[in-house]
Amino acid sequence: MQARSALFDLYGDHLRQRGGRAAIAALIRLLAPLGIAAPAVRTAVSRMVRQGWLAPVRLPAGPGYQLTPRAVRRLDEAAARIYRTGRSSWDGHFDLLVISAPEARTERDRLAAELAFLGYGRLETGVWLAARPAGEVDQLLADAGVRFERFSAAHTGGDTGARELIMRAWNVPAVGASYAGFVAQLTPVVGAITRLTDDRTAYAARCALVHAWRAFLFRDPQLPASLLPPDWPGTAAAAFFDRQAARLRPAADRFVDHCLRES
Repeated sequence: MQARSALFDLYGDHLRQRGGRAAIAALIRLLAPLGIAAPAVRTAVSRMVRQGWLAPVRLPAGPGYQLTPRAVRRLDEAAARIYRTGRSSWDGHFDLLVISAPEARTERDRLAAELAFLGYGRLETGVWLAARPAGEVDQLLADAGVRFERFSAAHTGGDTGARELIMRAWNVPAVGASYAGFVAQLTPVVGAITRLTDDRTAYAARCALVHAWRAFLFRDPQLPASLLPPDWPGTAAAAFFDRQAARLRPAADRFVDHCLRES
């Protein structure tokens, strides 16, 4: 687990609901159970400040960092997808983008990763679609300095045509296999946590669970159930995540509160 990713997980899963700020000493304590050393934490924090995700703040416990408004918006949108608190119905329309991609490859790759995070799949060069519009996409494309057109489009072939379309934009079988792999990989990790397990170990296990689940923000566009294969593995994986995340939450919260107090 990389320090920067772990910090996003930590702020999104724990610190957002505690004011979105923490002392650097607390951040170091909270990432230590994940095998991340203090220098790596400091380096990752500095990078996130440069990128506009964190801002320095002076706290009673000493120097610290708080979420920027941009980071709050991103984490809140991610949380709605992780815990599926947003709307799940589909009106039959795709959000269709036609963009002029940046010339530099690094900028193209960065934009593609951002669009994938927001749930868009590439249909062909310069053409992206999502089952639901993302609120951030206009600002994202404007910040990238690319020209774009945006449409709301329904497939004339109904659900059949829409299913064929999404198979072109996403590797749906591979996403399903990833969900099955997630359950197989995390079952022994969370299964090892019992009532007798200390809070630090339970917290680390929950971090591993959330980190692995959060990766689906980049893999799964959360397509409508009507367009997915029967017995979609993502349904069982979501139930597994919800059950285990809730079971490990009390011990994880105790450990986080302890580290914040100790700092």
